[in-house]
Amino acid sequence: MNELNEYVDGVLNLSGFESEVAAATAPRRGAVHPSRGRIELGQAKSAFAIALHMHQPLIPAGGSNLRTAALISNLKHMDDNPGIGDNHNAPVFRWCYQRMGEFVPALIREGKNPRVMLEYSGTLLYGLRQMGAHDVLDSLRGITVDPEYAHAVEWLGCPWGHAVAPSTPAQDYRLHVRAWQHHFAALFGLEALGRVRGFSPAEMALPNHPDVAYEYVRTLKECGFEWLLVQEHTVEEPDTGHTPRRKHIPHRLVCRNSAGEEVSIVALVKTQGSDTKLVAQMQPYYEARSVGRVDLSDRTVPPLVVQIADGENGGVMMNEFPPKFHEVMRECSGSETPALNGTEYLDHLAALGVTERDFPVVQPLFQCRIWERFAPGDGPERLERTIEELRRTDGRFHMEGGSWTNNLSWVRGYENLLGPMDRLSARFAQVTAGSSPSETRYRNALFHLLTAQTSCYRYWGQGVWTDYGLEIIRRADEILSHDY
Repeated sequence: MNELNEYVDGVLNLSGFESEVAAATAPRRGAVHPSRGRIELGQAKSAFAIALHMHQPLIPAGGSNLRTAALISNLKHMDDNPGIGDNHNAPVFRWCYQRMGEFVPALIREGKNPRVMLEYSGTLLYGLRQMGAHDVLDSLRGITVDPEYAHAVEWLGCPWGHAVAPSTPAQDYRLHVRAWQHHFAALFGLEALGRVRGFSPAEMALPNHPDVAYEYVRTLKECGFEWLLVQEHTVEEPDTGHTPRRKHIPHRLVCRNSAGEEVSIVALVKTQGSDTKLVAQMQPYYEARSVGRVDLSDRTVPPLVVQIADGENGGVMMNEFPPKFHEVMRECSGSETPALNGTEYLDHLAALGVTERDFPVVQPLFQCRIWERFAPGDGPERLERTIEELRRTDGRFHMEGGSWTNNLSWVRGYENLLGPMDRLSARFAQVTAGSSPSETRYRNALFHLLTAQTSCYRYWGQGVWTDYGLEIIRRADEILSHDY
């Protein structure tokens, strides 16, 4: 199978090789690395998994004029302006993006069994290359493609532009997912892409509007993903409307739409909220040590405690995580509470005969309220009337989805950005309808569309960040006008 180039005609390769990507991510069988570093769970009483989320947005800050400034990584902007705010942390951030390429090989050479899941946004990967951080990407490549180390590292898919799923047009979210797969394959190879089975949504955001949630899960399944991470407060048990009671076993996320169609995917539950200290201090290991084997179907299995956190933000992650990661990986290797990656754990359950149908069911937040009044199949108009009725009678009810930062809204207060973003989405679909994804003009327009949907422009409130988002939208509109 041919490998993909990172750039085609000077434009980042985010589309045009859909058949190659689909072939690499087609349904797979068997363990990811059955012959290397396999951890047996026969004597384990529990297990734990950690994931590191890494992201930097692209911003029009490579110059003093917003309308003409080069689009650069926020990391480069930090590096170029160390005297502003916390920008002096840029060199440490850069090391955080690279350091797993040091930690994992060192521990394996000691005879230990380290495990880590990595999730890097496409804008971060692009920005690292653009700013000349080739050593960072080379370090990551080593632990991704070398079988001596790759069995310990599981990459998770994500939306290329760090877009939040509940408020990103569904057709664009699919473009984000495929673009990330293209980009990852170009960096690390199609074989490595074939091992990416789990998905990590930006901000752990899960849509809860039935039609949007259905399209979201359908996109993941059709793009070859077998499971995803969910935040415990974004899902509910269908029979009670409560958060999952058995948080440390896999669940089956079931989504139904207004037409009565149903789709499901395996979900691993991340507990608690957005707290970097949980991973920095390796909390899931200690929590896992406090629990024992549980009944699942007619078998007894070790539960899995899962956490994900920003891999670079905060002094705890920058300074305390490295020694703590080494300490815990040394201590847990060969113990009754080993570290595992998500797919590895699910492979173990499959080997025991546990299937997806054995997992308890969850659904997106607040859908219990909908299904009490609406029957799947009654159609989108009836669904919207039901949602409006619930909004009028319950001020807590909403269809904005959930995330690990539920105190923040990705919609309220950002109408001036969301309106242009949605119009750009519609215009992109209309203007490029007759284009091939392999065309340079298509790739260039796609790059700007996906960049414009980065969540950071809707995180810090009104000001320079919303200005950044609006400027990128303007540039994308201009490309659609001039290139088509």
